[in-house]
Amino acid sequence: MAVTGASGGPYALRLIDCLERAGVAVHLVVSPHGRRLLAEECDIQQLDVETLLGRPAERVTLYDYRDVGCRLASGSFLTDGMVICPCSSNTLGAVASGAGDNLVVRAAHVTLKEARRLVLVHREMPLSGIDLENMLRLQRAGAIICPAVPGFYLRPQTVTDLVDFVVGRVLDLLHVPHELHVRWDQP
Repeated sequence: MAVTGASGGPYALRLIDCLERAGVAVHLVVSPHGRRLLAEECDIQQLDVETLLGRPAERVTLYDYRDVGCRLASGSFLTDGMVICPCSSNTLGAVASGAGDNLVVRAAHVTLKEARRLVLVHREMPLSGIDLENMLRLQRAGAIICPAVPGFYLRPQTVTDLVDFVVGRVLDLLHVPHELHVRWDQP
């Protein structure tokens, strides 16, 4: 999982928590803009697992954003996939262009080349033509574009309900079981 600089810190924190609670080994990379986002939106000044989750978590490992030589940058390191949440337009463009100068983008490229699931939770609006072209290019390459767009048909009552809707949909795309209320049960 990667966290980049588009607004959406609560999505990232809830997703990390849900993945870890589901028993998933989370390999986490946070970009410099992602660090700033977590500080500004979630009051997280020190980036460590216990601060991110509010509890210790042995299944979450943090990696250095600049370390393009670590195991996440290799196709021989087996993963089930990758999610970038939130995914900035800058990161979207870098992944679409094939640039690989940081671990977020390099790991995304490895995920695509190994035909693994790559979910991009884009969280910027409005979309430019460049964003749309990048999304189409990535979708054609095998990525899943999942904008952070909460639904209202379940009648959310709180911000947490809105966050859980998006996170639940991402967990569904990753085939991770959860108990979040995100499905329409009406006939």
